[in-house]
Amino acid sequence: MTKQPCVYILASKRNGTLYVAVTSNLIQRIWQHKNKQVQGFTEQYGVDKLVYFELHEDMREAILREKKIKKWDRQWKINLIEKENLQWGDL
Repeated sequence: MTKQPCVYILASKRNGTLYVAVTSNLIQRIWQHKNKQVQGFTEQYGVDKLVYFELHEDMREAILREKKIKKWDRQWKINLIEKENLQWGDL
């Protein structure tokens, strides 16, 4: 299986707690979040709904994008999510 760098945003619910991260295997990582195999913030706050993701050519690019998004105001993150996923569906 080839690795695909990806930045993703999880939410606890619409307009709820947000979590921004990067991975090289989105399907596996989301499964881990949903099955409470990732200890810490997402497990503690029930953040496991994939509401946004973007694929990148390489991991360095994905990490830079993740760091940029993490610094954004909350409203900018909400705007990013709603540009592609207005209803905040679990992708």
